Amino acid sequence: MMDILQGIMKDRVNVGLLLLRVFSGYLILVNHGYGKITADPGRWEKLGGAMESFGIDFFPTFWGFMASFAESFCGLFLMLGIFTIPASFLLSVTMFVAAYGHVIDGENAEKAFVFGAIFLAVMIMGPGKYSLDRKFFPHLT
Repeated sequence: MMDILQGIMKDRVNVGLLLLRVFSGYLILVNHGYGKITADPGRWEKLGGAMESFGIDFFPTFWGFMASFAESFCGLFLMLGIFTIPASFLLSVTMFVAAYGHVIDGENAEKAFVFGAIFLAVMIMGPGKYSLDRKFFPHLT
């Protein structure tokens, strides 16, 4: 047991990145993404309507699908550590749009800001040593 703890302490940045990726990816997938990606296009259209706040009033179903894709598939990618940087970018943008919408509506945007900050941090730091990205794309990590 002591050897495991010593190993973790030597590599705490990579262990920390692993924990951030796995837990935030799991939470966004299970609590937000799954219900959206399995919904019908009508729900995607309603969700994509949030883009009107930015003056984008075309293709609301596409934007809603993209938010659903980010919160589900990109959450899974983050957990696995594959395509980590593009996945965390899409999740960061999704969280920015969600936070903005909550603020405009006078709602609590704390969760969206926290998730957004986590995804931005992972995007900046990269996937870390314990990721599939490192295995498949070692020249990028």
